Amino acid sequence: MKRGLLSSILLFLFFSASAQNVKLDYYLPDDVTYDTGITKPSSILGFEVGEWHVNHTQVVQYYRAIADQSPRATLITYGQTYEKRPLIMLAVSSPKNIKQLDKLKEQRGGLRYPDFKSDLAGMPVVMYMGHSVHGNEASGVNASLLSAYHFTAAKEIEEDLENIILLIDPAINPDGINRFASWVNSHKSYYPNGDRNNRELNESWPRGRTNHYWFDLNRDWLPVQHPESQGRIAQLQAWLPNIVLDFHEMGTDNTYFFQPGIPSRNNPLTPAKNFELTEKIATYHAKYLDKIGSLYYTKESFDDYYFGKGSTYPDIQGAVGILFEQASSRGNLQESDYGKISFPFTIRNQFTTALSSFDAATDMRVELNTYMSDFYKEAKAEYTEDDNKAIIFGAIEDYGRTFHFADILLQHNIQLYSLEEDVTLNGVPFKSGKSFIVPLDQPQYRLVKSLFESRTTFQDSLFYDVSTWNMPMAFNLNSMSLSSKILNLAKVVNVSNGLSFKEGEVFGEAGAYSYAFEWDEYYTPKALYKLMDLGYQVRVSHKEFQSKDKKNFGRGTILVEKGNSEKSDQAFFEDLKTIASKTGVNIYALSTGLTGGVNLGSPSISVLKKPSIALLVDDGVGSADAGEIWHLFDQRMEIPITLMATYRMSVADLNRYNVIILPTGDYSILGEKEAEKLKSWVQMGGTLISRGAAMSWLADNDIAVFNFQNPDYSDTTSQKQYADLENSRGAKVTGGAIFKATLDITHPIGYGYNNAEIHVFKQGNQFLEPSGNPFANPLMYAESPLASGYVHPTNLAMMKNKGVVQVSGKGKGKTIGFVDNPNFRAYWFGTNKMFLNAVFFGQTINNASTR
Repeated sequence: MKRGLLSSILLFLFFSASAQNVKLDYYLPDDVTYDTGITKPSSILGFEVGEWHVNHTQVVQYYRAIADQSPRATLITYGQTYEKRPLIMLAVSSPKNIKQLDKLKEQRGGLRYPDFKSDLAGMPVVMYMGHSVHGNEASGVNASLLSAYHFTAAKEIEEDLENIILLIDPAINPDGINRFASWVNSHKSYYPNGDRNNRELNESWPRGRTNHYWFDLNRDWLPVQHPESQGRIAQLQAWLPNIVLDFHEMGTDNTYFFQPGIPSRNNPLTPAKNFELTEKIATYHAKYLDKIGSLYYTKESFDDYYFGKGSTYPDIQGAVGILFEQASSRGNLQESDYGKISFPFTIRNQFTTALSSFDAATDMRVELNTYMSDFYKEAKAEYTEDDNKAIIFGAIEDYGRTFHFADILLQHNIQLYSLEEDVTLNGVPFKSGKSFIVPLDQPQYRLVKSLFESRTTFQDSLFYDVSTWNMPMAFNLNSMSLSSKILNLAKVVNVSNGLSFKEGEVFGEAGAYSYAFEWDEYYTPKALYKLMDLGYQVRVSHKEFQSKDKKNFGRGTILVEKGNSEKSDQAFFEDLKTIASKTGVNIYALSTGLTGGVNLGSPSISVLKKPSIALLVDDGVGSADAGEIWHLFDQRMEIPITLMATYRMSVADLNRYNVIILPTGDYSILGEKEAEKLKSWVQMGGTLISRGAAMSWLADNDIAVFNFQNPDYSDTTSQKQYADLENSRGAKVTGGAIFKATLDITHPIGYGYNNAEIHVFKQGNQFLEPSGNPFANPLMYAESPLASGYVHPTNLAMMKNKGVVQVSGKGKGKTIGFVDNPNFRAYWFGTNKMFLNAVFFGQTINNASTR
């Protein structure tokens, strides 16, 4: 046995006894001396790194102390989490470089332009070190303390720091980190035994992986829907790091993984040179891990396909992303197939690869800067060969969705123009002020191609994440590639430096007979709820009508009157103006109820009740799905909801709610008593909204009628290669693809949509048979459903003409089931409205259509 490996095993055994005995020397290199003027972590924390799980406040305290003490460092605050924790990173370099960081950062921006003249040999390399985007992968954030100390205090690296700038982000997900640290520290024993059944090692729902709204932030680098991602991406776009380190943890019964990942699963838009550089950097990791005797592997797991993860987003930016995956102790000590794994051991491995990455970056500095420069030169050349020169996108009826997609592009430093005159291209109208143009002749050419790409053929059929992320489909926007730049053909305005959301307005005067707004705009549900909350009477029209001045109003139009409100006409009017301004919704005064089509007192216009909403959470519920729903209401629509734990179902008074939402999940925790209680609530007139697996539980308990069909993967082959087992089974998983569906836009679920064809995002293999009542199927997959992404042929055949959204009735109430996720990762703006329609208009659906 090699001496290094023996040492590693002995250290495993040593730390199995107690992490209380850990010393700083365990982590640090033997041949390095440290500046005594730099505070060691334990002086701030009150314990040694690895003895306890550090919380975010302690991390910030230590980083601030380092920044105050070291001429090599300065602290950058780049945002704030939902829970108001600061987002920080430490810039570390030579004192000379620290004094001119802004100048060096500005110089790096030139790397994106082919005509950039600079001394690449003299330019510092930049390495971003991102820790613990998953809050319960705690070895990363704790290792960041060692990196901050080492790189500011180690005397032997002083010369190397002349040629490198380190951006050490200690805690990408502060809210999740704090949640996990609190759990583990609250259950820590001073003499742990590593038993996997220990409460310390089994977090309660929703666990610490995610942010405040239970989102996986490692899937948000591209959608940038959360403040943690928005601040971080702004920094990366400003700094253009050459290497991006992404520190993670994986299952306990593993060793240590570093990239490259599986070669056949690289995104084809990523240059082959990126893979070569990743392999070269990997030799440094191997050397360092060999020295301390840690087991590791590479090229057998994970992929570099989805550009929305921390290790792949850099690959489309001329940088090299490196994923590290450490077998997790998930606490202070845990049994594993390799023996008992201690928390200090996991921290040491992560810090060791930070050291190896530093060596790789300094040795490869010129090569990495040259690669980034070449990346953008090659992108320019690809544009020259591309038949398309620009992309136009927009939605005639809805500025909100269009704005939010444009905002995503701008956050990635993509050049953008607003269309300022109406045009029709190939029969498709694009409206002034509601359409944007992306020129392809720009540095982010490859990223733009990725965001607008539709792909249905792949080298590999297994994906670690989604297989497509076509943004116009996600936002339900018209988009078109153009052979001309169009910038010279139509009036446009460059909005690359920023875009402001357009306010809505009220057309007409105070004292009108009624006021109306159509349901097209994205934030109409927000406007509707605010009017309800102020006590005004609101109604929805199920038929079209025309005002006296010949303006047409479609199905789903909202009518607003003072109702029982005692406010004056002018006060009512001022409220309307305020709401219109904040939501972007245009409201129109109507002078008479004698309108064309139906009149304003028609029985085809329903009075709406203010939603009182309970969202089931906790054990059994899919936290990601629940979090997306919570975020939609709380952050986007500003609608209060109750997060009801599943264990409260037996004692809660359900009559205070008229809408209950069941995210996808395993509801076996709810017994017969709870099922009967929920059924009675529906029968009395409640609107029950369910997602995914929750629909199956409702059907099994006779609360709703949903019928599902299982795919047939039977194979008559008598023998197959054992080595192909994993790939064969994995290929049958629908990891994430986009499909075409047909929406009944006359149904309340379809209000606000003007086109029956819509794109939905699907994960998993749940296939819903159409209801026997054809009026109960407002959304169904198309005959040829695949739009973009990978799907197994058997699954594709199963989807044709199957249900996506279905309504089931019982008594006076309705259950609305969504097979696919209309709120996927908070960026599937195109289907959000169907979910909100279920909340606001479910109460109005004709019972005859649901049975």
